[in-house]
Amino acid sequence: MTAPTPSLPLARLLSHTADAIQAVRAGHSLNDALARCPPDARPGTQALSFHVLRWLGSAQAARAWLAPKAPAPPVDALALSALALLWPGGDAPYPAHTLVDQAVTAARQRHNASAPFVNAVLRRFLRERDAIFEAAKRDPVAAHNHPAWWAKRLRVDWPDQWQALLEANNLRAPMTLRVNARRGTAETYVKRLQDDGITAKAFGTHTVVLNLPVPVTRLPGFAEGDASVQDAAAQAAAPLLLGGGLAPRAHVLDACAAPGGKTAHLLELADLNVVALDSDPERLARIDDTLTRLSLRARTVCADAGNPAAWWDKRPFDAILLDAPCSASGIVRRHPDVRWLRRPGDITTLAETQARLLDALWPTLATGGRMLYCTCSVFKAEGQHQIDAFLQRQADASLINQAPSPGHLLPLPDNGQEAPVPALGASPDGFYFALLEKR
Repeated sequence: MTAPTPSLPLARLLSHTADAIQAVRAGHSLNDALARCPPDARPGTQALSFHVLRWLGSAQAARAWLAPKAPAPPVDALALSALALLWPGGDAPYPAHTLVDQAVTAARQRHNASAPFVNAVLRRFLRERDAIFEAAKRDPVAAHNHPAWWAKRLRVDWPDQWQALLEANNLRAPMTLRVNARRGTAETYVKRLQDDGITAKAFGTHTVVLNLPVPVTRLPGFAEGDASVQDAAAQAAAPLLLGGGLAPRAHVLDACAAPGGKTAHLLELADLNVVALDSDPERLARIDDTLTRLSLRARTVCADAGNPAAWWDKRPFDAILLDAPCSASGIVRRHPDVRWLRRPGDITTLAETQARLLDALWPTLATGGRMLYCTCSVFKAEGQHQIDAFLQRQADASLINQAPSPGHLLPLPDNGQEAPVPALGASPDGFYFALLEKR
């Protein structure tokens, strides 16, 4: 991990990081917490917060060892942040003595009376670090840095890969680009990046992975729509849906479409009449922004995809992309707060929502049409088990079992199988895909 924004005092970044961690522990998303952070401190706070959330289980075990009675939430959040950054093997971005000194400074600024406590906890941690580290290995939450229920579910779903999945979730995801098919190829864009001093590798026809992340403002032609940021697994959706061939100007629905990456990808690859649907007006506006940047057009509609009576004009769709709400268990590398925000009951609730959407949208699909169901989840309740149940309910639905319907893809170097789409060689997120045909 690179030390973030050294021009800002580390104590200030630690204080903002503690605010973000406190918010996540109270059930709020990291994105919302970072939105409240001053703009100049946001990049550094995000980098530190990502690190802390990846090692939060270990930090919680260490604090419980050092101070069994938890301090007030603001103090606890600061202590946990510092402990996570000090954790052995965590590739901490600052020397230990600097972290301790600046954490104590942050404590004085946040609540002066807490400074002696923070100082004592951190200095004792450094003295007893080896013993605490060994003890943490015997605590499943501390050892895996995931809630116990999450690890248990993965172990049931993926008995051979569950440990590798937990380890992969604590790695940093690559910055992956989708080159606009109407503007160029991955190979030509890699050359443009190299001319600008950015090293990258091409995968497939339109996927590029950067060696190191850069701000989008550094990407050549980004503002003009030459490329977009999108994970390799998400990039598989549009080609999978279009793989069977659609007539020009085919009528296509992208349900739950925000922020619009898959909508745009469909339009980059084919001339289609796309309806992009989302129930959140703010997120719907992001679709419009995405399409404007890429000089593409779709009809955007603010509505609940699960209630077609409110928005469907009775004209059957030739194809439907349903990227359903899910646990996001496949994209924890990019959203390390997800594991700490989810609760076991959420999976059942989300699976019920997914089933409702599948059943509601199926009647809007034309006979002979195709629906691609996908989730950014590695839990089988939101993937394989969901589609198995759907096929039992819908007699006119069939699963296209050849390569275009790959099933679960895992965020591992080999994706858990041979990559069904060339771009998936680019270390993708975890996803599930099922391509369904209406008989």
